[in-house]
Amino acid sequence: MKKIILTATLLSSVCAVFAVGKTGTLAGSKPNIILVMTDDQGPLLSCMGHPVLQTPHIDAFAEKALRLTDFHVSPTCAPTRAALLTGRHEFKNGVTHTIHERELMDLSAVTFPQVLQSAGYETGIFGKWHLGDIEEYWPVNRGFNEALTHGAGGIGQVYPGSCADFPPNSSNDHSPRYFDNVLLHNKTAVQSKGYCTDVFFESALGWIKKQLDSKTPFFAYITPNAPHSPLIAPEENVERINKRHPGLAKEQLGRWGMIENIDDNFGMMMQKLETWGALNNTLVIFMTDNGAQVRDGKVDVLWNNGYKTGKGSPAEGGTRVPCFWYWKRKLPEGEAFSGLTAHLDLYKTFCDLAGAAIPENVQELDGRTLLPVLNNPNTEWADRMLFIHSGRWGGGEEPNRDGRSGVRTQRWRQVAGKFLYDISNDPKETTDVSKKYPEVMEQLTMARHEWWEKTLPMMINEDREFEGTEPPLFTLYNQQKAEQGIPAWNPETYYEEGK
Repeated sequence: MKKIILTATLLSSVCAVFAVGKTGTLAGSKPNIILVMTDDQGPLLSCMGHPVLQTPHIDAFAEKALRLTDFHVSPTCAPTRAALLTGRHEFKNGVTHTIHERELMDLSAVTFPQVLQSAGYETGIFGKWHLGDIEEYWPVNRGFNEALTHGAGGIGQVYPGSCADFPPNSSNDHSPRYFDNVLLHNKTAVQSKGYCTDVFFESALGWIKKQLDSKTPFFAYITPNAPHSPLIAPEENVERINKRHPGLAKEQLGRWGMIENIDDNFGMMMQKLETWGALNNTLVIFMTDNGAQVRDGKVDVLWNNGYKTGKGSPAEGGTRVPCFWYWKRKLPEGEAFSGLTAHLDLYKTFCDLAGAAIPENVQELDGRTLLPVLNNPNTEWADRMLFIHSGRWGGGEEPNRDGRSGVRTQRWRQVAGKFLYDISNDPKETTDVSKKYPEVMEQLTMARHEWWEKTLPMMINEDREFEGTEPPLFTLYNQQKAEQGIPAWNPETYYEEGK
């Protein structure tokens, strides 16, 4: 395959005129939707210029996809997931952290999978949830018919309160930590076999095949915990990189091996969808949940495409991520759209595609529909403001309005209320121009303060305390093990006959 380097500058410059029809031609077309969102990966792909990684399957997908080249998410995991599923800023859902009960997504929010269900869609999640381990917050109670997930923000994580994965996954011996995990299948603990990313993709494909066979429209949300630390990859992926680049640090081999394993699985998925004849009516999206984690302990494990920050930062490196959309013969192929887009936009977009009416009494949505872009990447796209905040203040601390905040427009990015960058000319934020453009600083500051005052009352988890005596998934595991045992997880097979 011809190698392409999908830098933001290149992609922005190749946005050609392409129209599949007038705005709205895709509305109500009811495609199957597969959203693959990886964890802490950021721009770590060979098609983005990474000097070591080889991700041929995602590269090939990106080359033929419609690429959103100025696409943004939240700075960390749970916040992105909350904003994506509800179409509004994560703080308005009470999600201001990944722990301390502040990862619990407001129960009054209506998720887009719930709206899709009303239009006849089956919905499934396979991988990371991270929006509450208390039963009422589980995905099967938030719009998913099928769910196979781990607990907490990562396999084996245990924090004070409710945010904790199943006990067997929390071993101090990290070598098996991402293998043979106990997972939550709907409301039952199950014992999986194999590497976590493989299990999530294989389980998703088994479920997808079932929907295809029954001719039921579906939304599949595939959310592997990889390449989130700890940096553990299958040995075959590690060895493959080590042969190409001997002498790399263990942490580098682990992180990059995890990503190449994701690529292997993504390629398998696309091949199966092609074999099943599913791509003509299936929209497939690849994205990541926040910027790359730039360090692991004291070791620089990541190339970050020149951004000076990564995960957790309100600057460009914390929120700007790859986002590739492919629907065979229905979306523009090999094209790019450089307008300012965000995870907030998926809610309205998916509902419009599905012909699913959004109830009038849902939460106020911050996003837009991307249908005009999907129809024509040369469409006009009005400027907007995206409000960014890393949150993550400690338990008991007062919310901090300014310190880890950001505002992004098509041209500008304000960071921490102090710095201003002209992203249109300086996407890697090398030069602070706040003193050169004081009127822009004033405008963005006023808008951010107004947004904060409106949002602060909606941060409903700030004083929340866990009322239980042990983490909910600990209780579930211990009771189920004593009463009926932990059944083996056997994904619906998707293999051809004889394999």
